[in-house]
Amino acid sequence: MGRLFGTDGVRGVANADLTAELALGLSVAAAHVLAEAGTFAGHRATAVVGRDPRASGEFLEAAVVAGLASAGVDVLRVGVLPTPAVAYLTGALGADIGVMLSASHNAMPDNGVKFFARGGHKLADELEDRIETVYEQHRTGEPWNRPTGAGVGRVTDYAEGFDRYVAHLIGVLPNRLDGLKVVLDEAHGAAARVSPEAFARAGAEVVTIGAEPDGLNINDGCGSTHLALLRAAVVEHGADLGIAHDGDADRCLAVDASGEEVDGDQILAVLALAMREAGQLRKDTVVGTVMSNLGFKIAMEREGIQLVQTGVGDRYVLESMKAEGYALGGEQSGHVIVLDHATTGDGTLTGLMLAARVAATGRGLAELAGVMRRLPQVLVNVPDVDKSRVKTSAELAAAVSDAERELGATGRVLLRPSGTEPLVRVMVEAADIEQARAVAGRLADVVKSALG
Repeated sequence: MGRLFGTDGVRGVANADLTAELALGLSVAAAHVLAEAGTFAGHRATAVVGRDPRASGEFLEAAVVAGLASAGVDVLRVGVLPTPAVAYLTGALGADIGVMLSASHNAMPDNGVKFFARGGHKLADELEDRIETVYEQHRTGEPWNRPTGAGVGRVTDYAEGFDRYVAHLIGVLPNRLDGLKVVLDEAHGAAARVSPEAFARAGAEVVTIGAEPDGLNINDGCGSTHLALLRAAVVEHGADLGIAHDGDADRCLAVDASGEEVDGDQILAVLALAMREAGQLRKDTVVGTVMSNLGFKIAMEREGIQLVQTGVGDRYVLESMKAEGYALGGEQSGHVIVLDHATTGDGTLTGLMLAARVAATGRGLAELAGVMRRLPQVLVNVPDVDKSRVKTSAELAAAVSDAERELGATGRVLLRPSGTEPLVRVMVEAADIEQARAVAGRLADVVKSALG
């Protein structure tokens, strides 16, 4: 069996790859593994289970709840809420495990199962590996030790989760949003109720688009992966800014008053300066990934803020933040983690904090985001090559050195093997887009010849 868990839980086409049987089996296995690890010692175990609005989430939620309860875990079913809400409630309610059913920004036919440990933190890799092992053992015939009678789990709908999460978001804001007009694109996803409610309670005038989920339209031409509708709506309504979430609202991208995109790097830059001003940016450091735009790094250096870069993936950003005690980190894609207030990327919280900075300073988002100049970035995928030789090919190393000399201090090159496909990603940044395209094209040709 190939590894089921990716960097963000178990994902696949619902009812094809991700079946009810798999969801149920993984949930039972997770309960047994956490019990073995001592998580449930001395008390009756409790789980928080939430989902995004996908149609398949209805039967997958039923399977997960059934699996947990059959393993003796009491379940609080919170319904449709963002991933960060499930993480928050897992911690706030003292639950032993959290489960979120979502495929984030993926198309509607996909779905996923993500587990959270006590406190709302992502499960450690070794626990995920153990869950897979235990699941496979029992899938192939070894019987479960099943509780009976009063030992089975009880299932309760916890409708209070919505208000409790919104109150948390409002409670951590540094200032209100009175006087701001904000357009919210909810991607017909998990934040369709939460985000407008939070912004309105914080004082903003709210216009919503993509806030009518029907189980089938999640991420369909809207949200953080399709910004055209938000750009148009911000200009049409004369709004101060726009905020876009993905299907499970763990990410946030923005649009300024003129309709221009403000990406995750720019959002991090704005929040880093705000947090340093408030004395909250521990060690004057922000965490990004190797895909962070060079313009972000240059801006942070100019402002006296250190940038620590990790591998691609918000879990690696979070690992670095927790290990070193940093307060802020994220990705260009809009996963932003404010560790004092969230254990994972939280798109609604990020959007609120960005809007709060606009309100507090009286400066437009375009001016605030202008702290960094986003350098042109070109990404070329080179398929059907031996990606394992990226770091050992002398021909490729020489080509990269030549490219780096040509670009100088105002550009950079990154060659990265795909984690899931037989291809190599060639990324080039330069002060000029045509130069970036030319260098990327030449390097792609070398990758083909050297690794093909």
